[in-house]
Amino acid sequence: MDHNVRIQQLLDKCEAMSILCNRANEYWGIIKTAFQIPLILTGSVMCILNSFDDGKTTDMKIPNVIVNGLSVLLLSYQNQLKVVEKVETYKSLTNSFLLLAHQIEGLEQDEIDRNMVNNLTDKYDTFVMTCEFRDIPKRYKLEVRKIMQGKTLPLQLNGGSGLVDRTSKDIVISNIGNLSEIV
Repeated sequence: MDHNVRIQQLLDKCEAMSILCNRANEYWGIIKTAFQIPLILTGSVMCILNSFDDGKTTDMKIPNVIVNGLSVLLLSYQNQLKVVEKVETYKSLTNSFLLLAHQIEGLEQDEIDRNMVNNLTDKYDTFVMTCEFRDIPKRYKLEVRKIMQGKTLPLQLNGGSGLVDRTSKDIVISNIGNLSEIV
């Protein structure tokens, strides 16, 4: 295969992955915010209510226990889902794929050889291996497929993750001769 074709396909995959990871970053960022808002509100309310407590009564004991229990529960869920880590991972991956795409775009025609293409492909593969596709909602995968229609997609968006019905008559298999040649 021509080096220019391979490099264009790699560029398409980097762009698709950058968009996908950006969508995943936004998604997990919303979830992170959804966990943090109740924590901020309950903490603020309790701070205000505790400032009115004169210490002579135990009126604030039950609300404090309830609010602290709720805060611990929310923090536990957030930690169990590893929300903060996912936000940072997808942010980092978005930037990594974007930088790789810029590196590819900046190549001069005479710089492109087999070793260059292989090195860039290895770099791309390293980034893809750190991407948790199962943590990205299907709607974003389908959205990226639509945005990048007609371009080369990563395997995970090109049917490898169950996004495409492999039995559909609409799927065109290219670069494969007729079955008698294969057998």
